[in-house]
Amino acid sequence: MNRARRFYHSGETTDTAFVLERISREFPDSPLALAGVSLGGNVLLKFLGERGTDLPSQLRAAAAISVPFDLSRSAKRINRGLSRLYQRFFLNSLRRKAQEKAVRFPDLAPASRIAGIRTLEDFDNVITGPLHGFRSAQDYYERSSSLPWLERIRIDTLLLSAVDDPMLPPEVLDEVREIASQNPALRLEFVDRGGHAGFIAGSVPWRPFYYAERCVGDFFAEQFARVSAAKPSAKQGSG
Repeated sequence: MNRARRFYHSGETTDTAFVLERISREFPDSPLALAGVSLGGNVLLKFLGERGTDLPSQLRAAAAISVPFDLSRSAKRINRGLSRLYQRFFLNSLRRKAQEKAVRFPDLAPASRIAGIRTLEDFDNVITGPLHGFRSAQDYYERSSSLPWLERIRIDTLLLSAVDDPMLPPEVLDEVREIASQNPALRLEFVDRGGHAGFIAGSVPWRPFYYAERCVGDFFAEQFARVSAAKPSAKQGSG
């Protein structure tokens, strides 16, 4: 929990910018890569779209896993069927945090309204929207979704998602595919199964293989190697 009145939210990119600029300034010779998962992936993609080419030179690649590219459709999807199990898990945590925050900031929202939150959209209408300057949950979703920003990304970025992700309708991935077909910076890895940020594989239950971690690590290694190979050596550059 932060100590400010505000929370975090899935369209807030200033924290990402602050951390990246701080690290790149302190380690100017180190290659960097960024990875985000779920709502963190949404923040990352929105940030990259906002910045375009205005990024530290040592940032070589990015990866976003199980991103809810369209927050409105994601909120509706998670309120249906077995996906409601995810919603219940998230809401238990969010309500508790809102109640803790309201002790410090009593004008945050009436205790009865916080207790009455039953869906993620309720939470965003009661807490996220008013607290962060949005008119409503829908206004927040429209202004914070990463989908409209994908076409503006200019750094090599891996998008790893599963078609069976319970937090996103599959047709949203079709729209991402269409955008990616026009943007060579985006590399898609959309698999049939993997759930939400799961991607657990392997034939032996007690020896699982975590595909997402391997996939992202290999992608970053590939991008680091490609950029290093493209740079002239000190000997070549002095001729």
